[in-house]
Amino acid sequence: MTDDGVYRVVRNDEEQYSIWWADRELPAGWTAEGTSGSKQECLDHIAVVWSDMRPRSLREQMAQA
Repeated sequence: MTDDGVYRVVRNDEEQYSIWWADRELPAGWTAEGTSGSKQECLDHIAVVWSDMRPRSLREQMAQA
């Protein structure tokens, strides 16, 4: 597998981020976040926007405690 091609940033219901090939159907449970580009551009974007890596449900649980 090469890093060539266009990727997109995807996010699941737990607000966890990943990248996915832009020309492939998204896996179940993931939605396109709106950013696309090279693999590195997408990873750089995730590094900026995903500052708290805990799943959303854990963050909510901890906030209630």
